[in-house]
Amino acid sequence: MTTRFEGTADYVATDDLKIAVNAAVALERPLLVKGEPGTGKTVLAYEIAKALEAPLITWHIKSTTKAHQGLYEYDAVTRLRDSQLGDERVKDIRNYIKKGKLWEAFENPVRPVLLIDEIDKADIEFPNDLLQELDRMEFYVYETDETIKAAVRPVVIITSNNEKDLPDAFLRRCFFHYIRFPDAETMQQIVDVHFPGIKPRLVSEALKIFYDIRQAPGLKKKPSTSELLDWLKLLLVEDIDEKTLRERDPSKLIPPLHGALLKNEQDVHLFERLAFLQRREGARPGS
Repeated sequence: MTTRFEGTADYVATDDLKIAVNAAVALERPLLVKGEPGTGKTVLAYEIAKALEAPLITWHIKSTTKAHQGLYEYDAVTRLRDSQLGDERVKDIRNYIKKGKLWEAFENPVRPVLLIDEIDKADIEFPNDLLQELDRMEFYVYETDETIKAAVRPVVIITSNNEKDLPDAFLRRCFFHYIRFPDAETMQQIVDVHFPGIKPRLVSEALKIFYDIRQAPGLKKKPSTSELLDWLKLLLVEDIDEKTLRERDPSKLIPPLHGALLKNEQDVHLFERLAFLQRREGARPGS
């Protein structure tokens, strides 16, 4: 098993991201990764596991997720029902304990990568409720009177979309990295990974339009990297070339197949209004 992350053939990692991952691994602290949606935070954990040749354990957080679910859950209701039915399983309480993702990671004999995805979706107390378990890498099971301790300390990757602030006590225990949105040069490398051999001129025009859209004032949702890749795939499927993209006809301000980039009616209406204003400017005498 390798111990350093240098990116993979399928994932373009910037130098500062590589440094952050390797620092968190060396310090044996969770890596807290923030950034706007679509910047590859979740995929990063998959690629770290691939690069380190480690098993990946994923815990996707929802608004209803509680911290104890990551440790274990005791199904007392089923045990009561089984006892009423005379089921022999009730004699062993372990039959009614469901192991959580942390338990799964702690008992793995090979150092795993544990992804705690979108931690900011949960209640504000969720991160605090995991402080001791992530710090000491152990927890106590009351029902069986045993302590579960990590055989080997997992590499913990925690992602956040910045929907809410995380507690200071939790932040102190993490190594932090913010994934900035890729610049045009980095985005070109990402496109080349996903579409080897794609026409450079098509990519050049597509990237111009993509970044112009992201910079439009008043845009409610900026298109992400994954949406750019979807759009490029559709351009290739529909055989739309760079000349079509290069058209500056005001009536065609909205790019072809824009549904891959603009994901709500407010942003579509914004570009329709911009197209209308450009048509009106072009129709003025002497223009």
